[in-house]
Amino acid sequence: MKNEELVQNAQKETTNIIGKLGIRHLQVFLHFLGMVIGYSLRVSMSVAIVPMTQNDSNSYQFEVYNWSSTESATILSSFFWGYTIMQIPSGYIAAFWSAQKLLSFGLLLCGILNILTPTLAHYGGYLAVCACRVGMGLSQSCLLPSIHTLLSKWAPPTERARLGTLAYAGAQFGTVICFPISGLLASSSAGWPSIFYVFGALAVIWGVVFFVFGSDSPSKHSRISEKERRYIENSLKSSEEEKPSNETAMKTPWKAIFTSVPMWALIIVHCGQNWGYWTLITELPTYMNDVLEYNLVDNGMISALPYLVMWILSFPVCWLADYALKKGISAGIIRKLCNTIAHWGPAIALICLAAMSVQDHKVAVIILVIAVGLNAGSLCGFQINHIDLSPNFAGRMMSITNCIASVVAIIAPMVCGLIVTQKKNVTQWNIVFYLSAAIYFLGNLIFIIFGSTEIQPWNNPKTANLQKRNDKELTVV
Repeated sequence: MKNEELVQNAQKETTNIIGKLGIRHLQVFLHFLGMVIGYSLRVSMSVAIVPMTQNDSNSYQFEVYNWSSTESATILSSFFWGYTIMQIPSGYIAAFWSAQKLLSFGLLLCGILNILTPTLAHYGGYLAVCACRVGMGLSQSCLLPSIHTLLSKWAPPTERARLGTLAYAGAQFGTVICFPISGLLASSSAGWPSIFYVFGALAVIWGVVFFVFGSDSPSKHSRISEKERRYIENSLKSSEEEKPSNETAMKTPWKAIFTSVPMWALIIVHCGQNWGYWTLITELPTYMNDVLEYNLVDNGMISALPYLVMWILSFPVCWLADYALKKGISAGIIRKLCNTIAHWGPAIALICLAAMSVQDHKVAVIILVIAVGLNAGSLCGFQINHIDLSPNFAGRMMSITNCIASVVAIIAPMVCGLIVTQKKNVTQWNIVFYLSAAIYFLGNLIFIIFGSTEIQPWNNPKTANLQKRNDKELTVV
């Protein structure tokens, strides 16, 4: 009877903790703000490049650069040169040292470089801006690996979709606020340089705040209650006091990871996501300006609209995903269904946009809103699949997939620049849309066929090695 009472009390305690806001929610909110700042720093150049290269973009006189379409596309993609190089090292450092400190310093440095961009453009021109963007990519390469590592320590499995979506929805929200704010700043008396000053300053402030109030895990947080700490660690089955199952206590099974079929499915679908997502996010302001002919302020507002819809949709999608999981629907079905909506939905929308040769600007905007908005499903699809496959190595897995997918993010804007040689040529833009739709479709198809949500044997290398030894002994016998 006493044991039954203890179990019932533990269940009641867990229920009470689940229903209350706790330190884990504060941590995830800080992660959300970090994503907001990180993506604002990335996306702001997509808007700033318009007034930086066109005399008639605003009524105030600010320096204008005679950069070609190819040079502009190179500037937009150069962020990912540095971003790609440091992905895997960042994942390792986040696990071995401190994801919280790495992320704090990374975004702080990224903010400082963003503030320096106008000065570098004035004195060094196109090459200096490219070098600065490479440096920003290097310093921000820790963003996703660090967030993934932190979520693997802070998000209980039953809250993973909700908390993971809250954190990663910062990417969409950062885009939502960045486009209109950048448009307003560029058309103001402060001009396009103020875009870099404002978002750079916010990054510096966030870096300091997260260094002070962030934490790597519940066991390292000084203000978390004992009840909440036990709830999180027991649900993850990774209490550092009970067993050394964290990433720093294990050697990374690189061979097993790179020979895993579900891992390669995850890499491919991540590449498909990056091609479609970053093609639109970097080129949408240019498309709005040159094809749909919106002015700078309207351009910023309307370019933000698809990402606002995506951000809004991300919350009901994640709640439905968690609800379906509680009702007994398998995580595999949920991940693949969400990702199918996220990739095949936009693919169909982009095909419609290209096939219809839309001349009605409102219809074109509606189709683009659908194309981007449906991508919210990816937050409960492939983007948290790393944690499904291996909670112990989720951060390093994210660094691997993001590293390879970032190469695609470099190529996509450059390919767009090669295809769209005449910015007002609708036919050339349609080729870009067809190509993005095809890549979305193929990437998700591979994820459906070969993807998995089962925890992989190499998640715990010691257990996997022991199993191999037992199998060999049985074979000998």
